[in-house]
Amino acid sequence: MPLLTDIRPLRESADFRRLWIGSTVSQLGQQMTAVTVSIQVYALTHSTFAVGLVGLCALVPLVVFGLYGGAMADSIDRRKLALISSGGLWLLSMVLVVQSQLHWNQTTVLYGVVACQSACFAVNNPARSAIIPRLIRPELLPAANTLSTAAFNLGFTAGPLIGAAVIAWHGFAAAYLIDVITFTAALYALFRLPPVPPTGEVRRAGIRSVLEGFTFLRAAPALLATFLADILAMVFAQPRALFPAVAGAFFAGGVKTVGLLQAAPAIGALIGVLFSGWVTRVRRQGVAIVVAITVYAAAVGLFGLARTIWLGVALLALSGAADMVSSAYRNTVLQSAAPDAMRGRLQGVFIVVVAGGPRLGDFVAGTTASLTTPTIALLGGAAICIVGLLILLARNRPFRVYDSEVRALN
Repeated sequence: MPLLTDIRPLRESADFRRLWIGSTVSQLGQQMTAVTVSIQVYALTHSTFAVGLVGLCALVPLVVFGLYGGAMADSIDRRKLALISSGGLWLLSMVLVVQSQLHWNQTTVLYGVVACQSACFAVNNPARSAIIPRLIRPELLPAANTLSTAAFNLGFTAGPLIGAAVIAWHGFAAAYLIDVITFTAALYALFRLPPVPPTGEVRRAGIRSVLEGFTFLRAAPALLATFLADILAMVFAQPRALFPAVAGAFFAGGVKTVGLLQAAPAIGALIGVLFSGWVTRVRRQGVAIVVAITVYAAAVGLFGLARTIWLGVALLALSGAADMVSSAYRNTVLQSAAPDAMRGRLQGVFIVVVAGGPRLGDFVAGTTASLTTPTIALLGGAAICIVGLLILLARNRPFRVYDSEVRALN
């Protein structure tokens, strides 16, 4: 059984290759911006609660525009939709450069930009994700999703490290400016794609079409379980809002330590990707998702007990490797099980869960740590996640017996 990364999607599809390269480069700048916003908010307030509010400000637009954006991806050309929303993200990155350069020093400005970025991202991501199955063969979806996870985590690894270094060297504005420059790669990749019009019966985007997506999801318990499993992980076992606080409290570090902690899960994910050849050969993907998320939560909980930086980094890296496996399977179940005419709407729900869950998790972790301690927040959240996963697996038989070759969802 080959262990190294399966790169056949990159070899076989020039369009997927361009999309992947553009995403890889743009993720670098986006993750620099994510860590820079957190550090800037903490520098202005010295409050984990204020950092947690960054996630909460992103949550509402993510939910609203994620659902509506998914419906739009099933009703208009997905390439055009992705281009428009990507342009909005680029302009918002410019706003961050300006606010930092002019020293506005207002958390309300940062919260507002984050909310608008969340809205654009919520429209952009379902369209981009729904394009992928149109570019490659179905049997290559697990490999393609593993590569997409690698693109995200490559940016997540280098972004925080470079971002923290750039902040220490030349301030917040320089870090935001790099995001503006790198994001042009994503715009170019989308521009080079062919049109991706909707298929099947095309409905106008609206409440009715959104509800159709939920109706389909409710009738597919195995698919629904993948969403619930990710909610448990991201809401209750998401540590990133605590990094600015624990960098000093646990490890006596500063800004560079925050960058290292932010990058550690992605480092683990990248190591996992290098040896991910086996991922495409696992058939019981529901069980694999539960095992992977359990390992993720356990690693996050143990991180709450770590008091040496390298042990903390190792545990976060393990959590990242486990999350990579979970993400690859959850994406594959969705993309292979959903019909193309419904894929945009389900991707909209997916992005609400995948991106909204961590933002709600930031708020939960920041609030819990403010009321108790970061250690209690990390250990308690991990325990809730693991117990919830075991209950989900026990009570959802279609998810428990899901076979990727049979693809029975109910």
